[in-house]
Amino acid sequence: MTSPTRRHVLIVTGEPLGTKMAGPAIRAVEMATLLKPDNDVILATMGRCDLVIEGITTVHLNHQNARQLVEGSDVIIFQGVFLSIYHWAANSDAVIIPDIYDPFHLETLEQESDRPMAERWEVSHMTVEALNHQIRRGDYFVCASEKQRDFWLGQLAGQGRINPTSYDEDASLRRLIDVAPFGLPEEPPVQKQHGLRGVIDGIGQDDKVILWGGGVYNWFDPLTLIRAMAVVAEKVPEARLVFMGMKHPNPDVPAMAMANHSRELAEQLGLTGRHVFFNETWVPYQDRADLLLDADIGVSCHFDHIETEFSFRTRILDYLWAGLPIVCTQGDAFATLVETEGLGATAAPEDVLGLATALIDLLTDEPARAAASERVKEVAKRFTWRQSLAPLMAFMADPRRAPDLHPDTPRPHTPAGFVHRPKFGPRADLALFRTYLDQGGPGELVRRMTGRVRRIARETVSGR
Repeated sequence: MTSPTRRHVLIVTGEPLGTKMAGPAIRAVEMATLLKPDNDVILATMGRCDLVIEGITTVHLNHQNARQLVEGSDVIIFQGVFLSIYHWAANSDAVIIPDIYDPFHLETLEQESDRPMAERWEVSHMTVEALNHQIRRGDYFVCASEKQRDFWLGQLAGQGRINPTSYDEDASLRRLIDVAPFGLPEEPPVQKQHGLRGVIDGIGQDDKVILWGGGVYNWFDPLTLIRAMAVVAEKVPEARLVFMGMKHPNPDVPAMAMANHSRELAEQLGLTGRHVFFNETWVPYQDRADLLLDADIGVSCHFDHIETEFSFRTRILDYLWAGLPIVCTQGDAFATLVETEGLGATAAPEDVLGLATALIDLLTDEPARAAASERVKEVAKRFTWRQSLAPLMAFMADPRRAPDLHPDTPRPHTPAGFVHRPKFGPRADLALFRTYLDQGGPGELVRRMTGRVRRIARETVSGR
């Protein structure tokens, strides 16, 4: 380390940094903000960089500056496929912290489900290998929930990272992987101006507003919600559903089929512009309170599949921040929180009538909605960024290389087939992918590789 107290920290996200940011970029910014008082922080993005933060250097990471940034760092925290693109960084002496709060190898199973089987296998293989590469090299890991941690412990075990050395350091393995979920600001939201009421044609001051607070992706289920709105509108004519951001702020993330299906269904049911509204742009991070505080209920719906099981719906944190009662689909970590803490109501996956009933009950019962809102505000206090990232901050007070990766760690004879100390370098099936990156960076990759691999390089850096 360059100093016993002040270190050079590099934080890498694949998402653009600017006024309009998706969850991974927001998380990286908040990490950088908490770490800057005691560290020299560089916040790097593999996308566009338009963000200026006092006390933090923000840069666009590319093939020209990557080595300088990595070699000048004591600690590297990253999301996504950074280590697969710049595979040589695994040989750095820096403490490397993969932020695996987004299990994107599960996400792509749903995202690519309409692709030919050969392409789906290719994406699955590359995303699994990208994560295994991180797991074989990481010194410390953070994820989003205890359920996620159980999942990642299995993958760590499969890669030989749960071993006598890591166990003897800490039998709980919290020094190897801990929970640091998405968070929310400590300051309460302040509405500068109306974002929905009187702003979107068809939404008045006295309407009952249901807000879908994030993007519309293939692993979500807005279709059941739109069908439910046809039922809700009959009982609550003043009900209005708003999809907050249809276009992802990362230009490399293509429009997803589910967004188009949602528009088509709302139009077919005669709800568009009357009871269902689509905000086609992405709301700037600093302006989201204007929309949140115009809403009565926050909603999130998904299907019953493996991605849901281990997801952490980051934009639901905004509902907590704004004190919005929550109606959501059962099956993920937040649904359990909603049910156990009385934060609103849940419905089974793809249950149109159940979802409609939950919405109608909350919209028409003012005392119940007010009580849920108060509970939401209390629970929100547990999810401030300072609290959610406390395990990461504790590790950063004394960061260290993982003891089981140390070259001097004594080892007995290794059984055949068990790799206890992998060599960090390109696998044969990724050699061409990485060669093009080494020759000319991401631009060369885009020019030389065909459309399938180009989509992988773009889409998997985005997270959720």
